Amino acid sequence: MTTLITGAGVIGCHTARLLAGRGEDVLLLDLRPARQAIATIVDSPRVAVVEGDVTDYAQLTGLIERHGVKRIVHTAALLSTAIRQNPLLGVQVNVMGIANVLEAARLHHVVRVVVASSTTVCYPTFGDFDGDAFPEDFALKSITHRPGSIYAATKIAAEHLALLYRDLYGVSTVSLRYAAVISAWSGPGTSVPGRVLSSLAGPASRGQVSVIDDPYVVWRGGEEFIDARDCALANVAALDAGNPAQGVYTVGLGQLCGFDDFVDAVRLLYPSLQVELRVQPTGGFAGFPHVRQVASNIHAAARELGWRPAFSLADSVTHFAPFCVDANP
Repeated sequence: MTTLITGAGVIGCHTARLLAGRGEDVLLLDLRPARQAIATIVDSPRVAVVEGDVTDYAQLTGLIERHGVKRIVHTAALLSTAIRQNPLLGVQVNVMGIANVLEAARLHHVVRVVVASSTTVCYPTFGDFDGDAFPEDFALKSITHRPGSIYAATKIAAEHLALLYRDLYGVSTVSLRYAAVISAWSGPGTSVPGRVLSSLAGPASRGQVSVIDDPYVVWRGGEEFIDARDCALANVAALDAGNPAQGVYTVGLGQLCGFDDFVDAVRLLYPSLQVELRVQPTGGFAGFPHVRQVASNIHAAARELGWRPAFSLADSVTHFAPFCVDANP
């Protein structure tokens, strides 16, 4: 059974590695695949790296037909920074990309589509939420709680399209809301948590003071993180799940971490870490105005997918920090 993974970033590559490791064939599709970086994570004859565009419906369906694809993991997307620079392209990739994947899955009887979503879809509600843990089916005021970014709007659209293709056409879809993903590698692009890690670990590895002058890498309250390798494990669990009835699941640690917690995790690796804050946080993580006070409820992922986080914040820092030591000279 061949699985198509769109997006050869850190999560896509780790997902391919897991599938190939259990003897499955994988197509890893990316617009500009960083082949050398990909090979540092997954280097298997079972994984074919293919250059292509999820907005090209004909190419997508051709791949599915030629390779007998029966499952798809859709991680390809433009992130917030890239979308701010080119919003129209972001909408084309993130919305038409998922539409193409779902329609191709419908016509070619793909047995499962796993869609990478984001907990940013619920960030605007943090200021109004009153509860012990944040559920997937949260209360949403369609205007007051409108998305805080075009990226988040595209992820909301992707979730709803996936649920509609499930409900209307019988396509088996699972959307995974990744928390703030900690990752780093030798390839292009990085997440905001990766920037936080780079800002702290890079200077510390050289015995220098870690100067924090970017308001996006310091925050009030808490944030929920997740290791990119845990996202890959969740993708595989979602592919395998027998009855993912809820359809949308949060993939996070189930606990909040403040900026000081992140500093403490880096200090375990670099005990001499010194931090100089030149900016003070005014809101939540990554510049969002609302401060987060509770973590997500991740019980549905455990109950219906059989997934639980395997890596702590300290585990993530230990694994990914070496990729950051030269990122902040």
